[in-house]
Amino acid sequence: MLKTIHVRKKEGGEIHQGLFTYDDKTIPCCLGRSGLTDDKKEGDGATPIGSFRLLYGFHRQDRITLPRSDLSFSDIQDDDGWCDAPEHENYNAVVKLPFEASHEVMMREDRLYDVCIVLDYNIKPAVSGLGSAIFFHQTSPELKPTEGCVAIDPEHMREILPLLSDETIMIIQG
Repeated sequence: MLKTIHVRKKEGGEIHQGLFTYDDKTIPCCLGRSGLTDDKKEGDGATPIGSFRLLYGFHRQDRITLPRSDLSFSDIQDDDGWCDAPEHENYNAVVKLPFEASHEVMMREDRLYDVCIVLDYNIKPAVSGLGSAIFFHQTSPELKPTEGCVAIDPEHMREILPLLSDETIMIIQG
């Protein structure tokens, strides 16, 4: 099993371009549109710096077949959402749709959340306004910046999934 993943900004690259290192392999990754931060705020578009456990994941069973993994995964359902409303009691947690407060839809039209792993950032307890929905997921085909997550391409995601467990730590370095 993989114990650590290291993520850092790519030297000389755009603010959202990063490098993702595990074992002896380094691949490109996408970071938040505002780069990296050690002062994360809701909606700032930055990826938080720190060490975060991989908690569990979601996937689109209608699009992909997951390889074996020691990380727990749930199938994304049409009514799955993620609350990003700082004032709501369910802030930074899974919710069922329809949902009255601000939220993300987990069943996306694009491929980003076909595999989506929840990072242990601002989860328990979730502090209002410190950021929500910080995931490890797949990139867009155009390698666009994320809203604060870490993303790798689908081929690399399939390759790394069998190496992951809830003991894997992602270290995002500033």
